[in-house]
Amino acid sequence: MGEKNSLIRFLAGLALMVVGLFLLFNRVHVGSGFGWGVMSFGFFSVPSGLVFVPFIIGVIWMFGSNGSLPSKIFTAFTVLIILAAIILNTSFWVDRMTMFDWLLMLVMIFGGGGIVASVLFASNDIDEKQARAEAEKYKKMAEEESKKSEDLEKELKAIKDNMDKNA
Repeated sequence: MGEKNSLIRFLAGLALMVVGLFLLFNRVHVGSGFGWGVMSFGFFSVPSGLVFVPFIIGVIWMFGSNGSLPSKIFTAFTVLIILAAIILNTSFWVDRMTMFDWLLMLVMIFGGGGIVASVLFASNDIDEKQARAEAEKYKKMAEEESKKSEDLEKELKAIKDNMDKNA
């Protein structure tokens, strides 16, 4: 966020995206066929109650074997199967809308997302140049201090040698 108005651009893009998603989600309905008697896993249909039979077996096994690791893994796997069955039997449908409404929602969602992405992933060339300039400045300062330190060491050595000669 190196630009002067990047916060405003970010908030405007976020607002566009949120409003577009709000409009879209108000038009989408969600339903599930789970519990209506038949669940389908692709081309394979199973009565919905049969999905719980392996779970019941796993729970009985887990309590009967004092919580052995294979029984826990089996029960966890059956829970995943039940969740997958629920998700697979979820259906979405969109209300009827005009092409203008649809395009408006898409432009708001993806335009706002593009603005947010342009702010978040903007190149900060100015910051990099400033950082390089400061690094060079500190490098020169370190070299000068190092030279001063060497000069002081030479001067101290000369004073010590002079004191040794006088003693």
